[in-house]
Amino acid sequence: MGWLSMPLASMGGHKSPKQYLDAQFTYERAGTEEQPAHAYRVLESACPGNRVYYAAIQRHEDGEPREVSAIVCLVRWNPKAADGFVFAYKDMSESMGPNQADCPLRILELLSSTNDPVALDWRRRCFATLRRRQRHVPDGTLIRFSQPIAFSDNSRHQVMRVSREGRRIVLSTSDGRGRYRVSDLLDRKFEIVRERKIAPTIFT
Repeated sequence: MGWLSMPLASMGGHKSPKQYLDAQFTYERAGTEEQPAHAYRVLESACPGNRVYYAAIQRHEDGEPREVSAIVCLVRWNPKAADGFVFAYKDMSESMGPNQADCPLRILELLSSTNDPVALDWRRRCFATLRRRQRHVPDGTLIRFSQPIAFSDNSRHQVMRVSREGRRIVLSTSDGRGRYRVSDLLDRKFEIVRERKIAPTIFT
């Protein structure tokens, strides 16, 4: 499916992408001779930064709850759009293997088991993202990126020292020079460098 764009007036009174998409993916269909009545319910959803929408959606058939699967929507949200089209989205099921793999744990935990290899790969990538973001990088740690990173001062560094200033992480060179910021640091590939500790000499 391609992108669907709309002005605020077409959002049915919903004030945010999350509210609108929650309503869109919660609906009922009456049964027919060929198809039983079915419905879908959003159990949990998130739309961090109004950029990507993730939801756990449960299918119901003849009033009975069935499997829970994930929906991912790319989101464009610009309340000040010059053409008036403030909102656009493109929806995908997990079985389509979305590139976006930033789904919150509370949504992943609601999903039913599946044998679909594409959906399983997407879930694996989501859990890998969560593990990266949960890494503990103490103050003073030396880290090595998979590739050197270029900075605005025209320097390039691969091994850097971590300094924690409250919730902010600032990097310096391995010998403590400079102050550098790396966006989405915990999403990047790096390893912690184990430094050899030299025991102090004690004179008696």
